[in-house]
Amino acid sequence: MNNIFNNKNLIGINGLGRIGKLTLWGFIANGYFDGAIINVGREVGKKLEDVIQVIESDSTYGSLARFINGHSSNRIDISIVDENEGIIDFDGFIIKILRNDRNPANIKWKENGVSIVVDCTGVFLDPTAPPDEPKGSLRGHLEAGAQKVILSAPFKIKDKTRKMPDDSFMMVYGINHLDFDASKHHILSAASCTTTCLAHMMYPLLQNEETSKIMTASMSTVHAATNSQSVLDLVPKKGASDLRKTRSVLNNIIITSTGAARALEKIITEIKEIGFMADSVRIPTNTVSLIILNLTFSSQVDDKGEPLINKDFLNNIYNTASKGYQKDLLIFSEKQNVSADMIGNPAAAVIEGHETHTRTGFINLPETAMSSIGIKVDKDLNLPVTHAKIFGWYDNEFGYVSCLEKLTDYIDKNMR
Repeated sequence: MNNIFNNKNLIGINGLGRIGKLTLWGFIANGYFDGAIINVGREVGKKLEDVIQVIESDSTYGSLARFINGHSSNRIDISIVDENEGIIDFDGFIIKILRNDRNPANIKWKENGVSIVVDCTGVFLDPTAPPDEPKGSLRGHLEAGAQKVILSAPFKIKDKTRKMPDDSFMMVYGINHLDFDASKHHILSAASCTTTCLAHMMYPLLQNEETSKIMTASMSTVHAATNSQSVLDLVPKKGASDLRKTRSVLNNIIITSTGAARALEKIITEIKEIGFMADSVRIPTNTVSLIILNLTFSSQVDDKGEPLINKDFLNNIYNTASKGYQKDLLIFSEKQNVSADMIGNPAAAVIEGHETHTRTGFINLPETAMSSIGIKVDKDLNLPVTHAKIFGWYDNEFGYVSCLEKLTDYIDKNMR
């Protein structure tokens, strides 16, 4: 390995798409690592300068220089150290581009001094797939010398008869990352952007005695477009069940599914006890999404008959959480925001407190109905039930990557 990397703490990144590139930007800016080994797996353009152009510019977030230095400077010092080896100096942050193989098992992580790999390809999702899987697998990274692999997506096991391996674990930073066991967990998932936001919206409610009594829950994410959608209409592939994802992303609102609620059960175990429904509505914007969370609580009323769970009660829970354990990960806002205001926000979730709504009603349980199931009462019962609607913004790219980077740094500091 080129001696420029000697005694450096290096991060490996597999894939240079939107998440991979933003992950690299964050590592360049925040100083968690001294340099990066990036596997692209193929040649890019005609020369190494073309890779530099891909790295230093982004259609959503602007230039890398502005990202790091703000408007005070529109440039950073970039130089090619070794054309053949693909080594580039980004203002002192040294990057090596690997361009030979896309199969994780064949990427020379050990030879390049990489202990942790963040896989941002979105291709290798199954933690049960063996390292010699012909098309590649997450375990291939371990075979190639990495000690830990962090997937920038939820796990997806193809064979539904197989269980999650003991060495695989899904985490959301700020929620369950302290459960990481370096001696046991080697293949890790940072969940999804939507699961990350939803986890930070649900966690403070479950920590409060009054709001932990959730009867039902549902969420819809109004989600920005992603590369899994089509620019123009396409004919669906054989066996496709969702015909709408092949419709043009440019000019359609598209109803689709999300696995965020199911993934959340792996992060917060109490969610399994709640009947949780989730769906997604894709819209033609480039980033920032919005979770609309609907909850029904078994509520209480005070001595005046007023419900204890109301808008102020819920907003106070979020405001308190945003200043405590979830500080900087959860933000409580009383402004009237629009999606553009959230571009580049590093938080996992931003609660739109202005739009929190509640309505309390009563479920009538007649004495005769109660008696028929063996419960003796001397009069009809009226049980208070509160329905709440809570809005949470998230930059589904930058906010998610910010949590991913914090998680990677935590694993790096606690794996030895």
